[in-house]
Amino acid sequence: MIQRISPNWSVPNNVHGFSTTRQGGVSQVPYESFNLGNHVGDNPEDVKTNRQLLVEKFGLPQLPIFLTQTHSTRVITLPYKGDNLDADAVYTNQPNQICLVMTADCLPVLFTNKQGTEVASAHAGWRGLCDGILEETIKCFQCPRNEIIAWFGPAIGPKAFQVGQDVVDQFVAKDTQAQDAFVNDTTRKGKFLGNLYQIARQRLDKMGVTHIYGGEHCTYTEAEQFFSFRRDVNTGRMATLIWFE
Repeated sequence: MIQRISPNWSVPNNVHGFSTTRQGGVSQVPYESFNLGNHVGDNPEDVKTNRQLLVEKFGLPQLPIFLTQTHSTRVITLPYKGDNLDADAVYTNQPNQICLVMTADCLPVLFTNKQGTEVASAHAGWRGLCDGILEETIKCFQCPRNEIIAWFGPAIGPKAFQVGQDVVDQFVAKDTQAQDAFVNDTTRKGKFLGNLYQIARQRLDKMGVTHIYGGEHCTYTEAEQFFSFRRDVNTGRMATLIWFE
């Protein structure tokens, strides 16, 4: 049975957003079963079937655009007429345009505004998060920043995201407050545990976005629910998407 994780936020009824889980599709081991990524080695026909199921089971207005995610800070606006899908966020102020990103540990973030007239979805891996993908996404919005609402979809949690000093240094170089989001990993000398949710919240706060929800899942430890690249390497991808009617 195909499942979804729905945001625990208060938004207009015309806004629809959620994250998929790994359950309910047709992909075989190690991509079982609702893999939506066609770049991970899965059978292309299985991925195509899963994408059709995504549209049918959740009543999507159309088949979404699937980005070629490169951990960049590039945002595309829908409807999109170009052919360069190398991007890590999608924004629209048009109805029935689906903003979708894929993840398997990286942080997916959904955005809308209080009027339900603008939506966006961002893929915030640590590199993109560090370099400013959330900031670039927010810049697309035409409404005041205090009217933007954000939701953190399932990502690797603060007890599982192990990094070295180099990653800590890169975040702190951008924002000294990021130091608060890292703690020493007592199991490995010289390693740290990072909190992507906390860093994302810090970045959004600085941009004036304070209506923030989600951030309670861990893709690494919740193996039945979620794909995790760090845990399994060869694995599928979930989708996090949003649109408005």
